[in-house]
Amino acid sequence: MNASRREIARAIYEAGRAHDAGEPDRLRRFRNVEPPTAELLAILILAGRLERVLEIGTSNGYSTIWLADAVEATGGRVVSVELEPARTEQARENLARAGLAARVELRTEDAAQTLARSADGAWQLIFLDAERPAYASYLPDLVRSLGAGGVLAVDNVISHAHELIDFTAAIEADERLTQTVVPVGAGLRLAVRRAGAGA
Repeated sequence: MNASRREIARAIYEAGRAHDAGEPDRLRRFRNVEPPTAELLAILILAGRLERVLEIGTSNGYSTIWLADAVEATGGRVVSVELEPARTEQARENLARAGLAARVELRTEDAAQTLARSADGAWQLIFLDAERPAYASYLPDLVRSLGAGGVLAVDNVISHAHELIDFTAAIEADERLTQTVVPVGAGLRLAVRRAGAGA
Protein backbone atom coordinates (compact mmCIF):
# COMPACT_ATOMS: atom_id res chain seq x y z
CA MET A 1 0.00 0.00 0.00
CA ASN A 2 1.40 3.38 -0.96
CA ALA A 3 1.98 6.09 1.63
CA SER A 4 -1.03 8.22 0.66
CA ARG A 5 -3.48 5.33 0.84
CA ARG A 6 -1.90 4.05 4.05
CA GLU A 7 -2.48 7.47 5.64
CA ILE A 8 -6.15 7.38 4.60
CA ALA A 9 -6.51 3.93 6.13
CA ARG A 10 -4.78 5.08 9.32
CA ALA A 11 -7.10 8.07 9.66
CA ILE A 12 -10.17 5.85 9.21
CA TYR A 13 -8.87 3.42 11.81
CA GLU A 14 -8.10 6.16 14.35
CA ALA A 15 -11.50 7.81 13.82
CA GLY A 16 -13.12 4.43 14.35
CA ARG A 17 -11.24 3.86 17.60
CA ALA A 18 -12.24 7.30 18.88
CA HIS A 19 -15.88 6.62 17.98
CA ASP A 20 -15.87 3.21 19.67
CA ALA A 21 -14.30 4.56 22.85
CA GLY A 22 -17.31 6.83 23.37
CA GLU A 23 -19.99 4.40 22.25
CA PRO A 24 -21.46 2.17 24.99
CA ASP A 25 -23.56 0.10 22.56
CA ARG A 26 -21.35 -2.66 21.15
CA LEU A 27 -23.47 -2.99 18.01
CA ARG A 28 -22.98 0.69 17.21
CA ARG A 29 -19.20 0.44 17.37
CA PHE A 30 -17.14 -0.01 14.20
CA ARG A 31 -14.93 -2.67 15.80
CA ASN A 32 -12.28 -2.50 13.09
CA VAL A 33 -9.63 -5.17 12.87
CA GLU A 34 -6.23 -4.22 14.21
CA PRO A 35 -3.75 -2.94 11.58
CA PRO A 36 -1.45 -6.00 11.80
CA THR A 37 -4.43 -8.24 11.01
CA ALA A 38 -5.42 -6.12 8.01
CA GLU A 39 -1.85 -6.13 6.76
CA LEU A 40 -1.57 -9.91 7.12
CA LEU A 41 -4.73 -10.40 5.04
CA ALA A 42 -3.28 -8.18 2.33
CA ILE A 43 -0.04 -10.18 2.37
CA LEU A 44 -1.99 -13.43 1.94
CA ILE A 45 -3.76 -12.02 -1.12
CA LEU A 46 -0.53 -10.79 -2.64
CA ALA A 47 1.43 -13.94 -1.91
CA GLY A 48 -1.25 -16.19 -3.37
CA ARG A 49 -2.12 -13.85 -6.25
CA LEU A 50 -5.72 -14.15 -5.12
CA GLU A 51 -8.43 -12.45 -7.16
CA ARG A 52 -11.81 -13.52 -5.72
CA VAL A 53 -12.26 -12.21 -2.18
CA LEU A 54 -15.34 -12.16 0.03
CA GLU A 55 -15.50 -10.05 3.18
CA ILE A 56 -18.30 -10.72 5.66
CA GLY A 57 -18.66 -7.63 7.85
CA THR A 58 -17.78 -4.40 6.03
CA SER A 59 -18.30 -1.93 8.89
CA ASN A 60 -16.81 1.42 7.83
CA GLY A 61 -14.56 -0.17 5.21
CA TYR A 62 -11.21 -0.06 7.02
CA SER A 63 -10.34 -3.71 6.39
CA THR A 64 -12.00 -3.48 2.97
CA ILE A 65 -9.43 -0.88 1.94
CA TRP A 66 -6.59 -3.29 2.74
CA LEU A 67 -8.27 -6.13 0.85
CA ALA A 68 -9.06 -3.92 -2.12
CA ASP A 69 -5.55 -2.48 -2.29
CA ALA A 70 -4.18 -6.02 -2.45
CA VAL A 71 -6.57 -7.21 -5.17
CA GLU A 72 -5.77 -4.10 -7.18
CA ALA A 73 -2.29 -5.59 -7.54
CA THR A 74 -3.63 -9.04 -8.52
CA GLY A 75 -6.32 -7.80 -10.91
CA GLY A 76 -9.07 -9.08 -8.64
CA ARG A 77 -12.19 -7.83 -6.89
CA VAL A 78 -13.68 -7.85 -3.40
CA VAL A 79 -17.31 -8.48 -2.53
CA SER A 80 -18.04 -7.07 0.93
CA VAL A 81 -21.28 -7.74 2.80
CA GLU A 82 -22.80 -5.63 5.58
CA LEU A 83 -26.24 -5.66 7.23
CA GLU A 84 -26.41 -1.95 8.05
CA PRO A 85 -27.12 0.37 5.08
CA ALA A 86 -25.52 3.38 6.78
CA ARG A 87 -22.26 1.47 7.22
CA THR A 88 -22.32 0.34 3.62
CA GLU A 89 -22.55 3.98 2.56
CA GLN A 90 -19.78 5.01 4.92
CA ALA A 91 -17.57 2.27 3.51
CA ARG A 92 -18.43 3.43 -0.01
CA GLU A 93 -17.26 6.95 0.86
CA ASN A 94 -14.06 5.67 2.46
CA LEU A 95 -13.24 3.43 -0.49
CA ALA A 96 -13.76 6.36 -2.84
CA ARG A 97 -11.35 8.47 -0.71
CA ALA A 98 -8.77 5.72 -1.13
CA GLY A 99 -9.39 5.43 -4.89
CA LEU A 100 -10.57 1.84 -4.56
CA ALA A 101 -14.32 2.03 -5.24
CA ALA A 102 -13.97 0.20 -8.57
CA ARG A 103 -12.34 -2.80 -6.89
CA VAL A 104 -15.20 -3.51 -4.45
CA GLU A 105 -18.81 -4.59 -4.78
CA LEU A 106 -20.59 -3.54 -1.60
CA ARG A 107 -23.73 -5.45 -0.67
CA THR A 108 -26.20 -4.68 2.09
CA GLU A 109 -27.59 -8.12 2.87
CA ASP A 110 -27.44 -11.04 5.26
CA ALA A 111 -24.21 -13.00 4.91
CA ALA A 112 -26.14 -16.28 5.05
CA GLN A 113 -27.85 -15.28 1.79
CA THR A 114 -24.58 -14.31 0.18
CA LEU A 115 -22.99 -17.62 1.10
CA ALA A 116 -26.00 -19.69 0.06
CA ARG A 117 -25.94 -18.07 -3.39
CA SER A 118 -22.17 -18.48 -3.82
CA ALA A 119 -21.15 -21.18 -6.26
CA ASP A 120 -18.99 -24.10 -5.16
CA GLY A 121 -15.39 -22.91 -5.04
CA ALA A 122 -16.38 -19.31 -5.77
CA TRP A 123 -13.92 -17.63 -3.41
CA GLN A 124 -10.16 -17.73 -2.99
CA LEU A 125 -10.24 -15.86 0.31
CA ILE A 126 -13.11 -15.33 2.74
CA PHE A 127 -12.62 -12.93 5.64
CA LEU A 128 -15.19 -13.50 8.38
CA ASP A 129 -15.56 -10.64 10.84
CA ALA A 130 -19.24 -10.31 11.71
CA GLU A 131 -21.64 -11.31 14.48
CA ARG A 132 -20.02 -14.37 16.03
CA PRO A 133 -23.13 -16.35 17.08
CA ALA A 134 -23.88 -16.95 13.38
CA TYR A 135 -20.50 -18.43 12.48
CA ALA A 136 -21.34 -22.06 13.15
CA SER A 137 -24.39 -21.87 10.87
CA TYR A 138 -22.25 -20.33 8.10
CA LEU A 139 -19.62 -23.07 8.17
CA PRO A 140 -21.07 -25.52 5.60
CA ASP A 141 -21.41 -22.80 2.96
CA LEU A 142 -18.10 -21.19 3.92
CA VAL A 143 -16.23 -24.40 3.16
CA ARG A 144 -18.34 -25.30 0.13
CA SER A 145 -17.80 -21.92 -1.52
CA LEU A 146 -14.05 -21.89 -0.82
CA GLY A 147 -11.93 -23.04 -3.72
CA ALA A 148 -9.15 -25.61 -3.41
CA GLY A 149 -6.21 -23.86 -1.79
CA GLY A 150 -8.49 -21.02 -0.73
CA VAL A 151 -8.13 -19.34 2.65
CA LEU A 152 -10.80 -18.79 5.28
CA ALA A 153 -9.70 -16.12 7.77
CA VAL A 154 -11.75 -15.71 10.95
CA ASP A 155 -11.11 -12.80 13.31
CA ASN A 156 -11.53 -12.59 17.12
CA VAL A 157 -10.87 -16.28 17.76
CA ILE A 158 -8.66 -15.54 20.78
CA SER A 159 -10.34 -12.45 22.20
CA HIS A 160 -13.84 -13.99 21.95
CA ALA A 161 -13.04 -17.69 22.14
CA HIS A 162 -15.88 -18.17 24.65
CA GLU A 163 -18.39 -17.06 22.00
CA LEU A 164 -16.99 -19.41 19.38
CA ILE A 165 -16.95 -22.74 21.20
CA ASP A 166 -19.40 -24.46 18.83
CA PHE A 167 -17.81 -22.95 15.74
CA THR A 168 -14.31 -23.86 16.87
CA ALA A 169 -15.31 -27.47 17.55
CA ALA A 170 -16.96 -27.75 14.13
CA ILE A 171 -14.19 -26.16 12.09
CA GLU A 172 -11.42 -28.09 13.84
CA ALA A 173 -13.25 -31.34 13.08
CA ASP A 174 -13.50 -30.54 9.36
CA GLU A 175 -10.96 -32.73 7.59
CA ARG A 176 -11.19 -30.70 4.39
CA LEU A 177 -9.25 -27.89 6.08
CA THR A 178 -5.67 -27.39 7.22
CA GLN A 179 -5.63 -24.62 9.81
CA THR A 180 -3.90 -22.73 12.54
CA VAL A 181 -4.55 -19.78 14.84
CA VAL A 182 -2.22 -16.81 14.46
CA PRO A 183 -1.84 -14.63 17.58
CA VAL A 184 -2.16 -11.36 15.68
CA GLY A 185 -4.65 -8.69 16.71
CA ALA A 186 -7.64 -10.35 18.36
CA GLY A 187 -6.56 -13.76 17.07
CA LEU A 188 -6.94 -14.89 13.46
CA ARG A 189 -7.83 -18.44 12.46
CA LEU A 190 -6.47 -19.30 9.03
CA ALA A 191 -7.92 -22.38 7.35
CA VAL A 192 -6.89 -23.57 3.90
CA ARG A 193 -9.11 -25.90 1.90
CA ARG A 194 -7.04 -28.90 0.85
CA ALA A 195 -6.90 -29.75 -2.84
CA GLY A 196 -8.99 -32.82 -3.59
CA ALA A 197 -11.09 -32.43 -0.45
CA GLY A 198 -14.70 -33.52 -0.86
CA ALA A 199 -17.67 -31.18 -1.02
